[in-house]
Amino acid sequence: MFLEQKGNKTQKKGWIEVVCGSMFSGKTEELIRRLKRAEFAQQKVEIFKPAIDIRYDDENVVSHVGTSIRSTPVPSSGNILLLANAVDVIGIDEAQFFDDELPEVCEKLANSGIRVIIAGLDMDFTGKPFGPIPDLLSKAEFVTKVHAICMHCGDLAQYSHRKTKNEELVLLGEIEEYEPLCRKCFNLVTNR
Repeated sequence: MFLEQKGNKTQKKGWIEVVCGSMFSGKTEELIRRLKRAEFAQQKVEIFKPAIDIRYDDENVVSHVGTSIRSTPVPSSGNILLLANAVDVIGIDEAQFFDDELPEVCEKLANSGIRVIIAGLDMDFTGKPFGPIPDLLSKAEFVTKVHAICMHCGDLAQYSHRKTKNEELVLLGEIEEYEPLCRKCFNLVTNR
């Protein structure tokens, strides 16, 4: 945590970090890595995830490779403000599933001196910007785009192709429902 001197007072400087990319690109793994480093540095850390995400665990944030960290499931982004007391760092996983108030919540947290680390899909299964992520990307001081490997050709993948015919925007799933694809392969399978 950076400290800034203002007159005789020292204040914490907050900021926003976004880790984004396709499914299976390591977003949650990177979020957990950053949060565990903050804990190692003896910073007070709180982690939140959307209450609807119960794929691996009802409470913990769990990556596809099984790395986990304790978290608090919340129904909306406003709950994060209510539960973020006396913390140095806040982690937010699966940010694309939160409401459109999440960017404002993150700005309030950062303005109060908290480091906010967010992980989420930047595009939905159709290749369109997903939920509050585009707004968060524009407000973040640090953006990390991670990539998966295309399941068709082996190039870098940035798309989360849905293999099932379900057209609902939010469909929690894993490798049975989704596969990471590069631009060329995504365009071929979606007939763009």
